[in-house]
Amino acid sequence: MTSTPGDPVTRSFTFLVNPASGGGAAPGAVVPVARLLRDAGATVDVTYSPGPRAMTALVDAAVARGDVVVSVGGDGMLSSVAGAVATAGGTLGVLPAGRGNDFARMLGLPDDAEGQARRLLDGDVRHVDLIAWTPPGGPVRHVAGSVYAGVDARAGEIVDRAHRLPRTLQYPYAALRALATYRPARFRVSVDGRCHEYAAACVVVAGSAYYGKGMRIAPDAVLDDGLLDVVVIEAASRPALVRSFPKVYSGAHVHLDAVTVLRGRRIELAADPTSGPGVPVGGDGEPLGLLPALSGSGGPGGPSGSPAVAEVLPGALAVIG
Repeated sequence: MTSTPGDPVTRSFTFLVNPASGGGAAPGAVVPVARLLRDAGATVDVTYSPGPRAMTALVDAAVARGDVVVSVGGDGMLSSVAGAVATAGGTLGVLPAGRGNDFARMLGLPDDAEGQARRLLDGDVRHVDLIAWTPPGGPVRHVAGSVYAGVDARAGEIVDRAHRLPRTLQYPYAALRALATYRPARFRVSVDGRCHEYAAACVVVAGSAYYGKGMRIAPDAVLDDGLLDVVVIEAASRPALVRSFPKVYSGAHVHLDAVTVLRGRRIELAADPTSGPGVPVGGDGEPLGLLPALSGSGGPGGPSGSPAVAEVLPGALAVIG
């Protein structure tokens, strides 16, 4: 791919690569895209991520140069970069190279190197929402796609140990394994000040429709509507949950009696498990600890008394989509 003579190339790029993403696929994914961009006349700098603590400084320097910051990796890498880009007032590009790539799926990004390079060069910049996730005592974590608590966070833990399976099987295997061993929890969910309680398998707070490598967990979620979709899957028998699991790929699960969908801007969450350790929570494929225990319950989660908060940040992130 080469630029047309006389056409100015107005974008320069800093690629931040997570070398572990996609089972080590990310470094290979960046090579053909970077070459195509350079052939088109763009300036491209490629940096392999030295870890989250150094990420902010790298993003700040790239934005100060006027570069588009390109996240090369999976959804977890993207989320770790997105908040820093938004805070610095920069623009994010996405080169999907992880196991899930659900945010890229929501953006409708191409799968091939030439299409990805062309999108980075010519794609429109749009402003999308982020989620600010704040556990009691902080710190705030920015999430691009969704925050989830319960059985799906357990599935995320299993995915992290499923590297020997083919990539296409890792998420379905983890979901079914988590469902087969799940225990329900008692959740308190406050949406814009209106409180609800559920005995549930999981609660998902979503800004994006997809998670878990193509599961349409929140099929009506929109990236830039200034709202979060809250999907509650209430407790059911293990066989019933396993039977209904395939519906999540089409989004048809939201029509089941056991599923409730709420919508709002500020979501407060706390939960007590029926047994065992506290209720795990994750965001975009990364573990985020345990939900706080219900006030006064003395449960085994995080600090009792104050819920965790998920709040939408409308239009906070400029992204090439």
